[in-house]
Amino acid sequence: MNLRGKQKRYLRSQAHTMRPLFQIGKDGIDQKWIKQVNDALEKRELIKVNILNNCLLEVDEVKEYIEANSNIQVVQTIGHTLVLFKQSSKKNNRSYSIEVAKI
Repeated sequence: MNLRGKQKRYLRSQAHTMRPLFQIGKDGIDQKWIKQVNDALEKRELIKVNILNNCLLEVDEVKEYIEANSNIQVVQTIGHTLVLFKQSSKKNNRSYSIEVAKI
Protein backbone atom coordinates (compact mmCIF):
# COMPACT_ATOMS: atom_id res chain seq x y z
CA MET A 1 0.00 0.00 0.00
CA ASN A 2 1.55 3.27 -1.14
CA LEU A 3 0.38 6.13 1.07
CA ARG A 4 -0.77 9.50 -0.22
CA GLY A 5 -0.50 12.79 1.65
CA LYS A 6 -3.95 12.73 3.27
CA GLN A 7 -3.46 9.14 4.37
CA LYS A 8 -0.14 9.99 5.99
CA ARG A 9 -1.74 12.97 7.71
CA TYR A 10 -4.44 10.69 9.17
CA LEU A 11 -1.82 8.23 10.44
CA ARG A 12 0.25 11.03 11.96
CA SER A 13 -2.81 12.29 13.82
CA GLN A 14 -3.51 8.79 15.17
CA ALA A 15 0.11 8.35 16.29
CA HIS A 16 0.23 11.72 18.04
CA THR A 17 -0.84 10.38 21.44
CA MET A 18 1.11 7.10 21.18
CA ARG A 19 4.23 6.41 23.18
CA PRO A 20 7.28 4.83 21.49
CA LEU A 21 7.09 1.05 21.56
CA PHE A 22 10.65 0.32 20.40
CA GLN A 23 14.01 1.99 20.90
CA ILE A 24 17.19 1.97 18.86
CA GLY A 25 20.35 2.22 20.94
CA LYS A 26 24.08 1.89 20.45
CA ASP A 27 23.72 -1.59 18.91
CA GLY A 28 21.82 -0.10 15.97
CA ILE A 29 19.35 -2.16 13.95
CA ASP A 30 19.56 -5.52 12.21
CA GLN A 31 17.25 -8.11 10.69
CA LYS A 32 16.32 -9.46 14.13
CA TRP A 33 15.13 -6.00 15.20
CA ILE A 34 13.21 -5.59 11.92
CA LYS A 35 11.47 -8.94 12.56
CA GLN A 36 10.39 -7.85 16.04
CA VAL A 37 9.01 -4.56 14.69
CA ASN A 38 7.31 -6.43 11.86
CA ASP A 39 5.60 -8.74 14.38
CA ALA A 40 4.41 -5.76 16.42
CA LEU A 41 3.10 -4.04 13.29
CA GLU A 42 1.24 -7.21 12.36
CA LYS A 43 -0.85 -6.71 15.50
CA ARG A 44 -0.98 -2.91 15.75
CA GLU A 45 -0.31 -1.56 12.20
CA LEU A 46 1.01 1.75 13.58
CA ILE A 47 3.83 2.25 16.09
CA LYS A 48 6.40 4.80 17.19
CA VAL A 49 10.13 4.10 17.46
CA ASN A 50 12.53 6.22 19.48
CA ILE A 51 16.19 6.62 18.47
CA LEU A 52 18.32 7.10 21.57
CA ASN A 53 21.12 9.66 21.82
CA ASN A 54 23.80 6.96 22.05
CA CYS A 55 22.79 5.46 18.68
CA LEU A 56 25.60 5.60 16.14
CA LEU A 57 23.16 5.87 13.22
CA GLU A 58 21.52 9.04 11.98
CA VAL A 59 17.73 9.25 11.63
CA ASP A 60 17.93 9.23 7.82
CA GLU A 61 20.11 6.11 7.86
CA VAL A 62 17.62 4.29 10.08
CA LYS A 63 14.72 5.35 7.84
CA GLU A 64 16.50 4.16 4.69
CA TYR A 65 17.46 0.83 6.29
CA ILE A 66 13.90 0.12 7.45
CA GLU A 67 12.35 0.95 4.07
CA ALA A 68 15.01 -0.93 2.08
CA ASN A 69 14.93 -4.14 4.15
CA SER A 70 11.20 -4.50 4.79
CA ASN A 71 7.78 -3.46 3.53
CA ILE A 72 7.33 -1.09 6.49
CA GLN A 73 6.59 2.53 5.61
CA VAL A 74 7.99 5.42 7.58
CA VAL A 75 5.07 7.83 7.89
CA GLN A 76 6.84 10.58 9.81
CA THR A 77 10.11 11.53 11.44
CA ILE A 78 10.17 14.12 14.21
CA GLY A 79 13.53 14.62 15.85
CA HIS A 80 14.59 11.17 17.01
CA THR A 81 11.15 9.57 16.69
CA LEU A 82 9.83 7.58 13.73
CA VAL A 83 6.22 6.65 13.05
CA LEU A 84 5.98 3.31 11.23
CA PHE A 85 3.02 1.77 9.38
CA LYS A 86 2.39 -1.58 7.77
CA GLN A 87 -0.93 -3.10 6.76
CA SER A 88 -1.66 -6.25 8.73
CA SER A 89 -2.10 -9.49 6.80
CA LYS A 90 -4.77 -10.61 9.29
CA LYS A 91 -8.15 -8.99 8.75
CA ASN A 92 -8.94 -9.05 12.48
CA ASN A 93 -5.96 -6.78 13.21
CA ARG A 94 -6.77 -4.18 10.56
CA SER A 95 -8.04 -0.97 12.09
CA TYR A 96 -5.91 1.83 10.69
CA SER A 97 -5.61 0.36 7.20
CA ILE A 98 -9.40 0.21 6.83
CA GLU A 99 -9.65 3.91 7.65
CA VAL A 100 -6.68 4.74 5.42
CA ALA A 101 -8.32 2.94 2.48
CA LYS A 102 -11.42 5.14 2.85
CA ILE A 103 -9.37 8.34 2.50
